[in-house]
Amino acid sequence: MKAVENISLAELTEMSERMYGELVKAVVDIERKVVVVDADMHADEESWLLENGSRQSGLWGINLYPEFFGTDDFIEFDSMINLRPTQHNRSRSVEDPETRDKIRVLIAEVVHE
Repeated sequence: MKAVENISLAELTEMSERMYGELVKAVVDIERKVVVVDADMHADEESWLLENGSRQSGLWGINLYPEFFGTDDFIEFDSMINLRPTQHNRSRSVEDPETRDKIRVLIAEVVHE
């Protein structure tokens, strides 16, 4: 598991092959603009971020599908850590369009070909 400021599509592809064969789990901190990748569970990445200065309210779990880079299917907004009724997020998805946009922008800044 590691926090990344810049990661290539080739690195993500390699991670996906080691992990689940098609996806890489990631947690983003939209407040601090930090992305953590390469763990078996979103909860592990979430814990690492919380231990390193992040606040729960800014953390969102996503899955990245390297084979779909450049398409809407590259980012999947699905994780158990996203269940947050106190923030009006009542599903595993990221329901708020503004939050989704922040995640998309952050991932676009971090992931490159």
